[in-house]
Amino acid sequence: MRKYLFCEAGFVEKTNWQPNCWINVECPDESDFRFLQDELKVPRSFLNDIADTDERPRTDTEGNWLLTILRIPMQTPDSKVPYVTVPIGIITNNELVISVCYYSTEMLPDFIEHTQRKGINVPNKYELILRLIYSSAVWFLKYLKQINNEVNCAEKELERSIRNEDLLRLMNLQKSLVYFNTSIRGNEVMIGKLQNIFNEQDYQNAELTDDVLIELKQAHNQVNIYSDILTGTMDAFASIISNNVNTIMKRMTSLSIILMVPTLIASFYGMNVDIHIEGLPHAFALIVCFSILLSAAAFVIFRKIKWF
Repeated sequence: MRKYLFCEAGFVEKTNWQPNCWINVECPDESDFRFLQDELKVPRSFLNDIADTDERPRTDTEGNWLLTILRIPMQTPDSKVPYVTVPIGIITNNELVISVCYYSTEMLPDFIEHTQRKGINVPNKYELILRLIYSSAVWFLKYLKQINNEVNCAEKELERSIRNEDLLRLMNLQKSLVYFNTSIRGNEVMIGKLQNIFNEQDYQNAELTDDVLIELKQAHNQVNIYSDILTGTMDAFASIISNNVNTIMKRMTSLSIILMVPTLIASFYGMNVDIHIEGLPHAFALIVCFSILLSAAAFVIFRKIKWF
């Protein structure tokens, strides 16, 4: 699906392509590929690079075309990894600005709406790329807050009962933080590369560049903080699980020793030898009571040493 967006105090969608408009393509189909390759002559290699889900932030050139690949955050319905990052490619030449993303994200519609709400004017392709990076940093921070809330909920569940599902949930959130950390650092590196590429005076916007770098550093710091907290939480619960296993093993050992006492006595008196009390009328009751007393004594001892 492609949209033609023209900047008029914010990006406004047009029905047809116009000079100096931004062509935004999300989840492209065959008609979009034909339009990009046959009509706009976009290099096929660029589209293949953007389709790679593991593509890192970088730039590439072919003829007068420039490809800029960024990583943006996305929430997925997959419970295994709830938050991931996906590549978005900004393809530019002297006349065209095209963005291609093979996934439907919340960031791009929100970015377009934000420019309309604030009446933001985007004068050139370099500033568009910077504002997309800035928007990605904002969404990284938004998803990080959601991750932190999910971690707190999982911790409360684990305090009541340690279940494998809650531990796996924390592990999957930790994977999301790793993806975020790598992508944010890659986007930070891209700022320096883009400054070298767009070094003409017409493209310079020092204030916006500083804002983007500050937002990315804040997102990077938040990722590191939440990652350290989550790592500490996982280690703490691992220690709790190990301690619980040790406690259970101590109790099982104590119980087996207590039950062994009457079994041992019954074994002695079950042997085919004289026991010297076979003539007593209550010999069986005496043996049973003696076994119970010894078991009770063992139980009291284990209670004192806190094995129960």
